Amino acid sequence: MTSPLRIGVLASGEGTTLQAILDACGAAEIPARVVLVISNNGGSGALRRAREAGAAAVHLSSKTHPQPGGLDAAIADTLASHEVEVVMLAGYMKKLEPVVLSRYRGRILNTHPALLPKFGGHGMYGLHVHEAVVGAGESESGPSLHLVDAEYDTGRVLAQAKVPVLADDTAHTLAARVQERERGLVVEVLGQIARGELRLGE
Repeated sequence: MTSPLRIGVLASGEGTTLQAILDACGAAEIPARVVLVISNNGGSGALRRAREAGAAAVHLSSKTHPQPGGLDAAIADTLASHEVEVVMLAGYMKKLEPVVLSRYRGRILNTHPALLPKFGGHGMYGLHVHEAVVGAGESESGPSLHLVDAEYDTGRVLAQAKVPVLADDTAHTLAARVQERERGLVVEVLGQIARGELRLGE
């Protein structure tokens, strides 16, 4: 890993987690630079935020690369061309494919809005997760930050933060509290990686 650490972010939506990372890098809370943001949504807020921050902003999707395997190779090549060392998925709504997973094995991070291994797996994303947590009568939830592998939410968990589930919580109120803590957890863990306090491996 170099100093400052070179981070690439994959995002699909507005980019609020990306903004938290950009702000923390700018404040030297994370000794790193976001050098590249890739989005499968050409009109995403994440790409706008990347441009405003001076990071490379690239739209790559099945529209730009309709051939089988084409998008996978394009993402991997774009990450490599920007010398990305750690890949952060920040609300990226596409499953990564073999080339990216192989080339960046042990260096791709993602968050999940529940305490894995509970409430993970296929179909467990967004409000579905919080609805399941509230419906199960759980007393606590919170974000998990984990390594990414070929399956949904099965990679090694690097860190978790607990958030109480209140008696009157709905999926929406719980989601707001978990998301706020999730952004803080991402900043904490990326800071640890950038400072060499947390070593990534396979």
